[in-house]
Amino acid sequence: MAGAHDSGADGRISAELWQVIKRYRWRIAAAVALLLVAKLATVAVPLLLKRIIDALSGAELPARLPLYLLVGYALLRFSSTLFNEWRDLLFVRVTLEAVSAYARKTFVHLHALGPRFHARRKLGSLLPDIDRGTGGIAFLLGVGLFTIVPTLVEIALVLGIMLSRYPAGFAAVILLTFLLYAGFTLVFTARRVVYQRRVNKLDSSAKGRLADSLINYDTVKFFNNEALEAERFGAILKDWRAAGAANQRALFTLHVGQSAVIALGVAAIMLLAGQAVMQRQMSVGDLVLINAFALQVCLPLNALGFVYREGRDAWVNTERLFELLREQPEIVDAPGAPRLADGPGEVVFEHVNFHYEAARPVLVDVSLRIAPGTTLAVVGRSGSGKSTLARLLLRYYDPASGRILVDDQDIRAVAAGSVRQAIGVVPQETALFNDTIGNNIAYGRVGSTREDVIRACRAAHLHELIESLPEGYDTQVGERGVNLSGGEKQRIAIARAVLKNPGILIFDEATSALDAVSEHAITQELDRLAQGRTTLIIAHRLSTIVAADSIVVMDRGRIVEQGRHEELLRRKGQYARLWLLQQRTEREAER
Repeated sequence: MAGAHDSGADGRISAELWQVIKRYRWRIAAAVALLLVAKLATVAVPLLLKRIIDALSGAELPARLPLYLLVGYALLRFSSTLFNEWRDLLFVRVTLEAVSAYARKTFVHLHALGPRFHARRKLGSLLPDIDRGTGGIAFLLGVGLFTIVPTLVEIALVLGIMLSRYPAGFAAVILLTFLLYAGFTLVFTARRVVYQRRVNKLDSSAKGRLADSLINYDTVKFFNNEALEAERFGAILKDWRAAGAANQRALFTLHVGQSAVIALGVAAIMLLAGQAVMQRQMSVGDLVLINAFALQVCLPLNALGFVYREGRDAWVNTERLFELLREQPEIVDAPGAPRLADGPGEVVFEHVNFHYEAARPVLVDVSLRIAPGTTLAVVGRSGSGKSTLARLLLRYYDPASGRILVDDQDIRAVAAGSVRQAIGVVPQETALFNDTIGNNIAYGRVGSTREDVIRACRAAHLHELIESLPEGYDTQVGERGVNLSGGEKQRIAIARAVLKNPGILIFDEATSALDAVSEHAITQELDRLAQGRTTLIIAHRLSTIVAADSIVVMDRGRIVEQGRHEELLRRKGQYARLWLLQQRTEREAER
């Protein structure tokens, strides 16, 4: 089964690389032509050198210095380098464009993948996989192509010249050396791939552990677990060192064996040539020519071995990148799906059922309606399915059954991006880029000006705070907004939503992480933002949603109560019990 999988993966990688080659076929063809001319010049150098040696070491010296031979020798050597450099200049665009195209393709693909993938992925190990994969593509397209092809051409030319000028024994020794070298390299490189895969896996694991530990820096400090983190990281590095040492031993065997094959081949050729010179069957020039050709074949063989070995490593690295690209997005728009049409903003859930795992239903036959311009709040215990409603409305997932309608349009039948464009979200924890405050707010609407950002901040009552900072809107927020307080980050989220100006809003426990004073201030801003907009509030603190037009109480994925605040209190059901419990808890906290 593993072999079948590997051959399938190899086939897909080959097909992808072939598409790149086809796209740049004329540029690659020109580069290959330059390469062939460079190889012809390289092979001609020993032939000209033989003529120079024979001319200068004969029984009678020539009357004049063979200037044309010496100048021609220098020009041939120069032209070989010139054509190779010209080839690299032509081909570099192919490599750079292919690498950047795959890096961008992977970037776009990762954003297209669903929450399930991102919940299980480790960012620290994902980034080296992408880096190694794009580097592998560059190697396979560039160094691999322009080392294997010229080496085979050079060996073919040398064998042809040897067969035409000298006894077949010389060509036979060169061919036998090539076959032994190739066979040895194939067998031992294949064995080494296992070690390389393990080294890569452990390297990604180590980087993943490092990133995870640094991301959770505060947690490590809270529990005084620096030593534990160092021990865990050290354990991975210990395995990595062992795998690296095993990989190096395999590489040692490969290198020594390759060198031994080349040494035997060169020795056999020189013995034959030396014997022929002693018997006056060949000149000293012939000896130099054969020696040059032997080295000219053997040195490229070394390069060929290096390229094959590194090519297998690059192939292994590329495999992981293509595995990422084969991950299927959970949400895929139907071909030609239209955009969500503008409307008043009515939201309807019709008999929606949903589960993350088949054995654990999250939503069971949920039906609710949010009338245009009204606010509906959803409350319930943790795990009751509140936040799942928001994720389904944003179309992170599709329902297992039932429908979600926005202005009578099933959101599965329209482009998912247009649904999200129509919705503004103020989350529980605002995620900020490591950039300026101004740019973080401008992210709410691409193309917005600084004046647009300032108007949004004034509406969110954030402008005065930003202006009081030494660098104003150019203040850096730090990684994940570490330089700002929770309340300041929530105000940025509100300003983003104001700037986006959506018809539908989702407040996903937007104040639950704040203190009472900040919560009160932010709630007022949220109320102002929600005016005239269809709003879904996922609430933990019931005091923040008493003015909602309708309140839905959920328990174990079902709607168990629905009504306004006063109405639900009169029923003395689950909402009333939650209200009394929170009121008692808040009074005790104030004592």
